[in-house]
Amino acid sequence: MSEPKRRPRWTVVLLVVLPIWLVASASVGIWLLFRHEKKEAEVQQARFSQAVSTPLLADDLKKIVTVIGERNASSETAAANLSRMSSMIDGLLGPSNTGYEVKKQKGPATWPILHVAIRGKSDESPLWVVTSYDSPPGSKGAEANATGVAATIAAAQALAGEKPARSIHFAFLPHANDPESPILETATIFRDMIRENPPSSILCVEAMGGDESLWLTSRNTEAPAVSKIQDLGKVVGAEVACLGEDSDLASVLFEMNLPAVRVATRPILTPGEADDREPFAPTVAASAGRLVELIRRLGLH
Repeated sequence: MSEPKRRPRWTVVLLVVLPIWLVASASVGIWLLFRHEKKEAEVQQARFSQAVSTPLLADDLKKIVTVIGERNASSETAAANLSRMSSMIDGLLGPSNTGYEVKKQKGPATWPILHVAIRGKSDESPLWVVTSYDSPPGSKGAEANATGVAATIAAAQALAGEKPARSIHFAFLPHANDPESPILETATIFRDMIRENPPSSILCVEAMGGDESLWLTSRNTEAPAVSKIQDLGKVVGAEVACLGEDSDLASVLFEMNLPAVRVATRPILTPGEADDREPFAPTVAASAGRLVELIRRLGLH
C-alpha cells in the first residue's frame, strides 16, 4: 500500500500565512483610511474657520432682508425666497466656504432642515444650536428671524476649527415664524433627529438685533446655559421675553420635553410689529460674539 502523498511545505506555509496576511493588511488599510479622513477633516475645519465679522454680517443681513425678503409658503414669491434662503445657508457653510458637510433632512414640506456638526472628543450629551430661516407672512423678517439665522451662521463659521469636549450641532429649520406653516411637524422631525443621542442643551436663537447682551429664557431654572451666562447677558422670565405668549421655537421644543433655551436680545415680536428694517450689523455682530462664547462654555464640559 502506497504512502499518502504529502503536500509541499510551501503550500502549508501559504495556507497559514496568507489568511493572516490578508486580515492584517485589511486592518492596516482601514486604520490608514480612518486616520487620513480624520486628518483631512481637521485640516478642512482649521482652513475655513473665521471670526465673527461686522462687514460679513452686514452683507448677510442685507442679502436676507433686502435681497431675499419674505420667506415662507404664503405665496409663490415668498416660497421661492425660502428656497433661496436654504441655498444661501448651504453655500455659506458648505465645502466651498466654511468647509462643513451640510446634511439635509427632508422636512414636512418642500424645504429641508439643514444640519452641520463639529465633532467633539465625546458624542455623548451633545449641544445643539437651532434657528429658523423663515419669516412671518407679509414680512421681510428682520428680527424674525434674519438676525437669528445670520448670528447662527456666524457662530458656526467662528467655531469651525474648534475641538470641543462635546459635539456641537447647528440646525436650521424652515418653519417657525409662519403660523400657517407645519411648525409642529418640523419640530417633530427635529426631535426624531436627536432622539438616539439626547442633547445636554438646545439653544434656540432668534431676534439678535435688539441689544448686544443676550437674553436667556428657559422653563428649567437648572438649564446648563443659565449657569454659563455670566457677563454675557441675563436670564429673563417668559412673561418678559414672550409677553405672555409661549409661541416661540424654544417653547415648542420644551413642550416636547427637550432641554430648549431661547437665546435672543429682545422679546418676541408682537402681531403687527414692523420688522422690515435692515438690522444694525455692529449690534448683531456683538450679540453673535457672545453667542459664540456661550457655545464655547457649554461645549467645554
